[in-house]
Amino acid sequence: MTKLPLTIATTDYDHFRDIRTGAVQPEGIDLNWLLLGHHECFARMTAHREFDLSEMSFAKFSTQVTRENSDLIGLPVICSRLFRFSSFYVNRKAGIEKIEDLYGKTVGSPEWAHSAAVWMRGWMQNDVGMDMTKIRWVQAGANAPGREEKVELNLPDGIEITRVKDKSLSEMLASGELDCAIIARPPTCFLEGHPDVVRLFPDFLEREEQQYADTGVWPIMHIVAMKKSVLEAHPWAARNLYAAFDESRRRSVERILDPAVSRYPVAWLPIYARKMQQTFGKELFPFGIEANRKTWEMMGLYTYQQGIAHRQFAPEEIFPDTIETKVII
Repeated sequence: MTKLPLTIATTDYDHFRDIRTGAVQPEGIDLNWLLLGHHECFARMTAHREFDLSEMSFAKFSTQVTRENSDLIGLPVICSRLFRFSSFYVNRKAGIEKIEDLYGKTVGSPEWAHSAAVWMRGWMQNDVGMDMTKIRWVQAGANAPGREEKVELNLPDGIEITRVKDKSLSEMLASGELDCAIIARPPTCFLEGHPDVVRLFPDFLEREEQQYADTGVWPIMHIVAMKKSVLEAHPWAARNLYAAFDESRRRSVERILDPAVSRYPVAWLPIYARKMQQTFGKELFPFGIEANRKTWEMMGLYTYQQGIAHRQFAPEEIFPDTIETKVII
């Protein structure tokens, strides 16, 4: 029988390795896998729907999946998930010592619909109780000028964003034009050791561990988006893809827990991974709806509050209802 040919674009993840190489195969599907940088995946899928499936920023996906008659659906397959207290960089001359000191300051991010910034603005608004209208917001490329917002926004009343096309966040942070940047990758000025650029939270690891202990939420940055036309024409495809992705993930976790050989060039990594099981559970990096429900729901709230999603969504609305059908023998 001829297999269903589908093209997928993602960056390189170990937990996708076995499905990408064909060691794990989704039943009835032949994947043409393109390894691209994740920003290229986002841009090409967002602008022109070039692929059947693609890695996509969770924030940008939330805009597109909540449009009326959306042509996208998600798979609860997690490409990337990271805590983000490490993502606040400040110019020490701005006198910012705690998060509330951002009131009246100029704060930049690469895009408003930048998942790392969405998560931390959500924390600021909902956990700290801050008023986002009392901050001057700037959007610019992280380390190079010219980056633009990729999705439409419906900004809350009182929120204004200044778009800067000819400078980067790194340049402006180093010069003092920006007081703070919320950014996924460390800005170049920080990596090069600029004396005035520091992390707002040098104790970010302890803060992130406490946040997870308090909320059970492990922020999700990127997921896999699929053209809804694929699901409509082949209702079985989503479940078969999900099963293969999950098996690939399981094998990746198995590799990282194996203490017999140096599968990764980092000392004590299996020991650290087993320690992480005490925090995150046996699955270590779970896919699926129920295992991540709190996280899906929190992003649904944050993206709606921040004018990125058109409406607040529940997980059942953005993933196929076939994904977690129980099969009991």
